[in-house]
Amino acid sequence: MPVYIALLRAVNVGGTGSLPMAELKAICEDLGFSDVKTYIQSGNVLFRADEAEKAVEERLDDALGKKMGKRPGVMVRNRKELDKIATDAPFPEAQPNFLLVYFLPEKAPGDALETMVAPDGEEAKLAGREIYVHYPNGSGRSKLKLPALKPGTSRNLNTVRKLAEMAAALEDGD
Repeated sequence: MPVYIALLRAVNVGGTGSLPMAELKAICEDLGFSDVKTYIQSGNVLFRADEAEKAVEERLDDALGKKMGKRPGVMVRNRKELDKIATDAPFPEAQPNFLLVYFLPEKAPGDALETMVAPDGEEAKLAGREIYVHYPNGSGRSKLKLPALKPGTSRNLNTVRKLAEMAAALEDGD
């Protein structure tokens, strides 16, 4: 059974709402997912499911919507995708916690970066369903404007690497 990594949008960060990771784990198990593991309080969950990625994404987002009153948005990737995202990260000079990967529900349009306003020297790179953004001064006070990021959810490169490592351990535990 494939290993999936689900990244929830706007959970436990002042967005859609609060969701204890124990509840997220229980929801995933109720959906029939197995070997469920969560990572930190920002809506990261790994599991096995015998379904296609899009079906898993839709079922989890729907179940969370029923629990929270509003669908938060769920981006699902498989282990190989997450490995590639971590390995292919641009901006090698960037500190990993200053390099955010925005996971999008679908591929960003090729001109997505044309409207970017980066007053603090932020840099961005499109990569399929992800956009990498380097925040040289950190993302907390950044005034970056990039509309293409709105439907997505971000994780810093340290978190992406850890999730990839956890997915590998889960998959290799067969």
